[in-house]
Amino acid sequence: MSAMDNDDMGFDPLKREAVGWVRHLTSGQATAADAEALRRWCGQSAEHAAAFAAASRLWRDLAPAGRNLRAAATAGPLTSASRPFNRRALLGGGLAAAASAAAVYALARPPLDLWPSWSELAADYRTGIGEQRNVALPGDVSIRMNVQTSIALQPADPGAARIELLSGEAEFATSGRSFGVRVADRWIFADQAQFDVRYVPAGGERPVCVTCLKGELQVERGAQTITMKESQQLRYDARGETLAAADIEAASAWQRGVLLFRFTPLSDVVDEINRYRPGRIFIVNAEIARLPVSGRFRIDRMDEILTQLQQAFNARVRSLPGGIVLLS
Repeated sequence: MSAMDNDDMGFDPLKREAVGWVRHLTSGQATAADAEALRRWCGQSAEHAAAFAAASRLWRDLAPAGRNLRAAATAGPLTSASRPFNRRALLGGGLAAAASAAAVYALARPPLDLWPSWSELAADYRTGIGEQRNVALPGDVSIRMNVQTSIALQPADPGAARIELLSGEAEFATSGRSFGVRVADRWIFADQAQFDVRYVPAGGERPVCVTCLKGELQVERGAQTITMKESQQLRYDARGETLAAADIEAASAWQRGVLLFRFTPLSDVVDEINRYRPGRIFIVNAEIARLPVSGRFRIDRMDEILTQLQQAFNARVRSLPGGIVLLS
């Protein structure tokens, strides 16, 4: 039996429905309407809300030895180690209300980013798992969105386009019009440039990576401005920033339909693969998580990567319902 079958999650219809909601949210096909429907479903009763919170928690806890899961242990109510779901506990005192609050929290701030947040679902442009998309904005601004990417339009200055990258990765190009992209707490401005911006979870954090492919960029936060030239890469988060030479081939590989890794820890490789396939791969062996991976893999053949990793590291692969894969 899978981990989803443990702790009274077996054949109870309500809990099966909750698991179904979690699987749909992780499929990459969920919409803002789905999120609203889920909010109504959780609001039917404390048991509905608790069932969804428990399903989310169990989905997250399939591989507690994984790096992302360890890092999430300090993130808050739904991302910290918690007691197993228990019906009797739900019915006692104020725990029912707590379960309802946890379900709402999961909608606003999904554990481990397993599904899009409410703001991401309501974005003006969004791609799901394995989906890429081209967007053209007025004034010769083009956007190539990678998988699991959400973009919101922002109020524009006169003659200037403005957007916010809520999450994911995209390549932007402008051929003369002033263009600005807000990512986290900074703005990226360009007049004639081509650049890639990546804003996805990594190591329990969510750093921003900006790669200048052509032209020049201005990255601003308050009075601070960093000028980026072609073939430079800027990484920043709440702790600071680092400007260095860029690996252009690796940064833009996804646009050619491939993933390129150079001595990348297996844990990071798996994090990236998870963005391109339904379900989720968990590493349950901490030793192999640190092993380096180098190679070029086709995005349209994600399942072949698992076979190659299995052979390269003599790893065991166990498939579970819902696209869950345990790598040990």
